[in-house]
Order: sequence, then C-alpha cells, then structure tokens
Amino acid sequence: MAVEDGVAGRRPGSTGVAVAIGAVAGLCIAGQWGGRAAVAGAVTGGVVVGVVDGVARVRQRPDQIPALWSRIVMSGAIAAPLGWVLASLTGAGPVIVAVVAGAVAGALGLRPQKVLLGPVVGLAVGLAFSAGGDAVPPALVAASAVVAYRIVAALLFRDAQVSLLAERVAAAELPFVVPLEARTRYVGTGYVRALAEVLGGGYQSDVPDVGIVTSLDDLAGPQFDPSTVDPQVREFYEHTTRFALDIVPRWRLWVRPGYLLYRTLVARPLGQASVPMNQREAQRGVRSRIDTITPPGEQTIGIRGWIRSFADTDEPIYVGIYTTYRHAGRGYVSVGFPLPQSSFTATLAPYPRDDGGLVLTSDTDLDQPGHYLTYIDPQTRMLTTLAVAGFAERLDVYVAEGELRAEHAFRLFGLPFLVLHYRMHRKA
Repeated sequence: MAVEDGVAGRRPGSTGVAVAIGAVAGLCIAGQWGGRAAVAGAVTGGVVVGVVDGVARVRQRPDQIPALWSRIVMSGAIAAPLGWVLASLTGAGPVIVAVVAGAVAGALGLRPQKVLLGPVVGLAVGLAFSAGGDAVPPALVAASAVVAYRIVAALLFRDAQVSLLAERVAAAELPFVVPLEARTRYVGTGYVRALAEVLGGGYQSDVPDVGIVTSLDDLAGPQFDPSTVDPQVREFYEHTTRFALDIVPRWRLWVRPGYLLYRTLVARPLGQASVPMNQREAQRGVRSRIDTITPPGEQTIGIRGWIRSFADTDEPIYVGIYTTYRHAGRGYVSVGFPLPQSSFTATLAPYPRDDGGLVLTSDTDLDQPGHYLTYIDPQTRMLTTLAVAGFAERLDVYVAEGELRAEHAFRLFGLPFLVLHYRMHRKA
C-alpha cells in the first residue's frame, strides 16, 4: 500500500520516551544495591532501550511497525517497574512475580493459546530464579518473564494476527475499508442521523422498503452468478426491511467469561457490537431498521446504516454501514462498524450455495476480504489501518423448509467462538 513519505510509525519524541522507559527499568532493577548502582542502572537502561528503539525505527520500512526484537526489549522494560511495584506492595517472591508478569503478557496477546502460555512461561522463569538462591530484583524477574514469553510465543505462533497495513493514506487507496467513524464516544442507534448532520444530504429513518445492498447483481464475479440465488434470498438482501428477525446466539463456553467482561466494560458503554448473551436475552426481540443518507443533489442512496437493537429498550446490538464495491471484476460487501475516531470493517466475498443460498465470507484466498481496524484522522481524513487476520466470519443465508434462515459463524485465532442463528419472516 502506498503511504506518505517518511517512515511509518516514526514520531517525534518516540526515542526520548524509550530512553525514559529504559531508565526507569534500570533504576528498578539496580535500585536495591544502593544509590550508585541505581544511577548506573538508570543510565544503562536508558542507553540500551534508547539505542534499540532508535536502530529499529531507522531500519523500519514505511508500511511496517517496529521490528519484533525491539518490541520485545520494550515490553521487558515496561514490565520491570510493574514487577517492582507488585513485590513492594505484596512482598511476592520470584515465582509469583514471574507468573503474574507472564499471565498479563499472555492476556495481552488475546489468542487463547497465548493466554495459557503466559503463566506457564512465567512459572518456569520464576522457578529458575528461585533455584539460584540469591535475592533477585523483582523488576528483573518480571522483565525476564515477559521477554521469555515473547520469545517463546514468537517461535510458536509465526502467523501475524494483527499487522500494520497502511499509515496515513487516502481512503481511495483502501476500497475495502469503510472510512466512517463515530464523532463521539457513544455510537448508538442515532448514529446515522448524527452522520447526516456532519455530511449533509437527505436523511431518512427506518426506510420501509430498502435493502442492505442495492442489487445482488453488483456482486457478480467469476465465482458468483447472482442469477442462481433463490428469489427469497435475493429479496432479503435487496429489501431487508420487509423482514423481521429472530436471533438465537450460540456462544462457545471458553469465550463467555471474556465476552461478558467485554460487553460490560466496552460494548454497552460504547453502544456498539453488543450481541445477546443467551437465548433468553434474545427473546426480548430484535428491532431491525435501515436509516439512509442521500447525498446532496443526488437521487440514489449513498449510505445505508443497518441498525439492530433490542425491541423493548432500543438498546443497540449492531450499527453497521453496508456498502458494495467492485475490484478486478469481482463484487464485494464491506460492512463498517463505527467506533470513536475509527472504524472496524468486515469485507466479505460472495459465493453460491448449492441450495440457492448465498455465502458471504472473509475466509478466502482473495486479497480484498478480511477485517480491518482503521483510525481516521479528524483533520486530514487520512487512514491508518491494521489488518486483523486473527478474526474470520462466514454468513450463510438460505431457504429451508420454505423459511428464510441465516447462520453467522465467527472464529478468533482459528477457534470458533460464536454462531448466530437467524430466522427471517415477513413483517405484517
């Protein structure tokens, strides 16, 4: 991807911050041996971490984040003072400090395998230090546990789950990204109305007969012929608001505790991506509507926002901006989920089902589909985008026993964690 001139990720003062972090780490490690040792440790830590950061940024390519080895050094430096604080407050020994440091590092990795690996590596590091007999600085124990975990994780998990795709580029260079963000900290069911006030144009709420796409024909390509799609499936996509939705979520047990925490701390305060936890909650009912914006001087709809909320309170479930585009003779669907100053986009490729249904999936060998987290600069409107390879989804819409149904399956780091089962029926 093209980027602006300069080194991606290089920011004024970044090396100064690295020097400061290294100095604090060195101070925490050497402080227990007296004042002179503390000063020497701070100077050494600042020089080492500063040089590592500086070299990494000089060698950094325009479309890359700093090298892994520099990030490992930085994570160890950050862990050092945290280990010192933990031991100072609790009196914890090397084993506890190392296990806690490894567990925190593993949790930040998000991948379930990494969450489990973190405390295991931490335990090994803690036992190794304990066997030495001499009093080891807790800051050194924590830093060693985190560095050891990062090295082991890098050896075991070579496929990058999140990568910097582009930095400070124009929206036209990333057609698979929906560059529409929330201007406030809360997204909510009024998002499209607020967006219309910013962009101008004609706003219409709860349009009675409109679809999430204009026409399935826009998605035609070498592997998808829209004429093979069942008429009911086509009607659902082109006239979505004719249908009401019933939803049954099926969460995997391993993800439920984490999702409950995420929904409480993030989704509900944000007013975005708050999926029902269980079938009982889903029985509150789902209200489905599409709000639209028609650009000034035009007759065709420019923005379609599909808003799903709980029927009893209108609490948001999803707020998604649906778009289609063509690239290299293929059509794609991109769904943007607005976030504060950013957007999470799912770009999906269409494929036919043998029963006349339609599959939209990100799990393909094509270069466009995928999931992208994008920061949108409020002044320049330039995009900085991360590719989230660890997230995947597949949506099947089909007719079974005369009834329109859908199954929306999600995977995280290769592990299935959620399937949403839909039944769609015509509104009265």
